[in-house]
Amino acid sequence: MHRIIEDPNERQWGMLVHIAALATFILPVAGNIIGPLIIYLMKKDEYEFVNEQGKEVLNFQITWSIIFFISILLIIVGIGVLMLVGFGIAWLVLVIVASVSASNGTPYKYPFTIRFLQ
Repeated sequence: MHRIIEDPNERQWGMLVHIAALATFILPVAGNIIGPLIIYLMKKDEYEFVNEQGKEVLNFQITWSIIFFISILLIIVGIGVLMLVGFGIAWLVLVIVASVSASNGTPYKYPFTIRFLQ
């Protein structure tokens, strides 16, 4: 069973590290990685929850950046557009679910994620 984080500040920063992935709408190419990375680097030593969730969100964002890149390449054969739409919706839903989970103080593990950072 996962521990539940009681400290409201730690929960807030844990949520923000997930929400920061939405920076991709401001910086389309790398905002989904840069946003969480900034918060992770700022707060990882202060809050263990942010350290844990920051690695989780960075692993997810790197994995899905690779998936989106492959989808873009597959536009040439016609399936890429469908992949971009489907993966884009799944990405947004997973970011929202992870943000809500962290806001509630519960650690979130993204599915379909390569663990680059341990």
